[in-house]
Amino acid sequence: MAYQSHFVHADRIIAHLGSLRGPTLDPLLEAKYVGFVAVACVTVFEMAIKEILTTFADKKHQVLGSFIRHSCERMNGRIQLDSLKPNYIFPLGLKYKERFDKKIDQTARTTLRTQRRDIRASYKNIILWRHGFAHSATIGTATWTEVVQAYEDGKEIIRCLHESLVR
Repeated sequence: MAYQSHFVHADRIIAHLGSLRGPTLDPLLEAKYVGFVAVACVTVFEMAIKEILTTFADKKHQVLGSFIRHSCERMNGRIQLDSLKPNYIFPLGLKYKERFDKKIDQTARTTLRTQRRDIRASYKNIILWRHGFAHSATIGTATWTEVVQAYEDGKEIIRCLHESLVR
């Protein structure tokens, strides 16, 4: 799946910065690492989402592909589920939005039951943390572990999107 190639960028950043962490790391520097990772993660989410949407639309029709590509140019980090669904998925057809909702609900229930985490909340949080760091250099109370876990949960959201837009 081509969209997953975008994750390599953030995966490498996490691996590298993770190797630099330790008990002697200045807490302020660690907070900057957390913010930088949040920015990288949300960036790759946006790239993956754009690829999924444009690939799907191109397969449907050349004109739809051009329209979606143009719409995605204005995405600029607006990838919260509350924005993604009405602005990018619903215009492709109600059945795709319903599939997406169903896949997210199933995955969220499974993850909540097995890992005690809400992937929707994690996805929303990492986007909020990215926004805080990118626009005011703050990350709030997020920890390294929380950001990395939210990234992994966000990958599940992106997987659900990809699986929902299969013809």
